[in-house]
Amino acid sequence: MAENSAPSGRFQQGMQTRRSVLGDAHVDRAEANKTAFDQPFQEMITEGAWGTVWSRSEWTKRERSMVTIALLAALGHHDEVAMHIRATANTGATPEDIREALMHVAIYAGVPAANHAFKIAKATYAEMDAANAAGEQK
Repeated sequence: MAENSAPSGRFQQGMQTRRSVLGDAHVDRAEANKTAFDQPFQEMITEGAWGTVWSRSEWTKRERSMVTIALLAALGHHDEVAMHIRATANTGATPEDIREALMHVAIYAGVPAANHAFKIAKATYAEMDAANAAGEQK
C-alpha cells in the first residue's frame, strides 16, 4: 500500500489470517520492525501468502500448516520451519502430524533435510513446552 492509501480487502483478510496463524505477538513484532525498505515486501506477503493462499477455504489451517512445514523443511528454510512449528499451537497441527510431514520430506526431499527439520522441531516443541509449563506455574 502506498502512503496515504487504505489497506485492500485482501490485505485486511491477510492480516487477520496471519494473526490467527502466527499470533498477535509475532505479527506485532514484525510490524514494529518494518521499514520503508521492506514495507512493500511485507504488504505483498500479507496479501499474497496470507490473504490469498492461507485464507482459502479448500484446506484447513491444520492442513496448510503441515504442507508449509514440509515445504520449508525440504527447501532448508530453517528459521521459517521453527516459526511455523510454533504456529501449530494455533493451526491445530499436532506433533504427530508434523512428524508424518517430515517423514515425507525424508523420502521426497532427502534425509538430511528431514533430519535437520526434526532437530528444529524437537527444539521448538521443547521451548513451547517449557513456556507452557512456566505459564501454568504463574
